[in-house]
Amino acid sequence: MSVVWFSVLEYDTNLPYVEQKTLTLELGWGFRSFCRKRRAGRQRNKKGQGFSVRIIRSLIQEYFASLDGPEFKVYDAEDPIVTVTQCFDDLRIPPDHPGRSPSDTYYVTDETLLRTHTSAHQSEHLRSGEADAFLCAGDVYRRDEIDSSHYPAFHQLEGVRLFPTDEVKGAEGLTGDDWTSSPECKLVADDLKSTLEGLMDHLFGETEKRWSEDYFPFTTPSYELEIKYEGRWLEVLGCGVIHEEVLAMSDRGDRRGWAFGLGLERLAMILFEIPDIRLFWTDDPRFVGQFKEGKIRKFVPYSKYPPVYKDIAFWIPEDYVENDFYELARGIAGDIVERMELIDEFTNAKKGKTSKCYRITYRSMDRSLTNDEVDALQDELRVKVEDLGVEVR
Repeated sequence: MSVVWFSVLEYDTNLPYVEQKTLTLELGWGFRSFCRKRRAGRQRNKKGQGFSVRIIRSLIQEYFASLDGPEFKVYDAEDPIVTVTQCFDDLRIPPDHPGRSPSDTYYVTDETLLRTHTSAHQSEHLRSGEADAFLCAGDVYRRDEIDSSHYPAFHQLEGVRLFPTDEVKGAEGLTGDDWTSSPECKLVADDLKSTLEGLMDHLFGETEKRWSEDYFPFTTPSYELEIKYEGRWLEVLGCGVIHEEVLAMSDRGDRRGWAFGLGLERLAMILFEIPDIRLFWTDDPRFVGQFKEGKIRKFVPYSKYPPVYKDIAFWIPEDYVENDFYELARGIAGDIVERMELIDEFTNAKKGKTSKCYRITYRSMDRSLTNDEVDALQDELRVKVEDLGVEVR
């Protein structure tokens, strides 16, 4: 693996700009390309344009600000370069955990790395004693594929709440199974579940939910929450009662509380029906311009490459079925066909025939099409459409 130079902008496309640092990192070319996209994204964000991830984060903060109880302090400007201790040791993540591997994590040095989760800041905020409840948002980094659901960087939001000592006084000194089986632990877990179920209703409207037990080194008991949205069960977040050892390492061993973490892109992809996680890093105004603060609207697909328009006209037989024509075109050109629309229709009374003229929009989502290749597709369509019994004009 070669060492490459590049500029890492320490900002978040949905968070305030912090600073720019130039580092030497053993990172791949894919990540270097990603950093270029972040530079463009910072300029877009400074213009104040609506952005889907920022909208989701704002809705979450709005919900927590509306709750009775402690005020949730918001942290959103931490340095994404953290120590191994912060990211792993303070969270009871064992030395042999695959998440520590250089194949999964972007290491800066042997002891520092780009955070793999916003939980890397949990212990420092607990230790500071500034707030008994807080949200922590930021971009996180993991080595992964680049496809519709994986990207080397994405956004997380972490939430933590500590309970007043008098509310859990009966659990004082309890550890292990004695603690997790106590009424006080149940109180914390029940409050966690109730809070997060309310959050899901705030984001998605009232919806069916289900809980399942999970495992995280830093919480016990641990849970996963799923919601039923548009007929499908979807995983939305992981959470749990903060492990007593995590609290002890944060100098808060006298307290009890809960924590959760969720991916902002994942929620945005569900709510806005965004099909590809890579779109979150584009500065194309056709994507960015679709989203306005505080509003949930479905994403309208587009291509960033120019369209090529071709028309085809033919006399139709009595048994002509339009969908057969559409399917024929798709079979020839596949996803390159973006749109087919009827632009003209007339009947010749003398011949007793009806003519239809269609305009076909050819456009690729990942490359520019040449006129020659589109002409070849159109020529093939003109030949094969006669299989439908039409007479090409």
